Amino acid sequence: MIIGPRTMEQLEGLLAGVDVELSEDVLDRIDEIVPPGTDLNRDDSYYTPPALADKALRRRGPGTA
Repeated sequence: MIIGPRTMEQLEGLLAGVDVELSEDVLDRIDEIVPPGTDLNRDDSYYTPPALADKALRRRGPGTA
């Protein structure tokens, strides 16, 4: 995800991470720290995306629907 880079240097830094793949262990640890679907802003808690409601839809590989 690219979130508003303001300079070419920022864009290049963000794009450098495009091929980074995190292991299942790392992803599990991240989920322990901040469970999927956690909203820090109460105003955003009106909708639960299907991929968060159904655990089977999480962590699908590229190109899968």
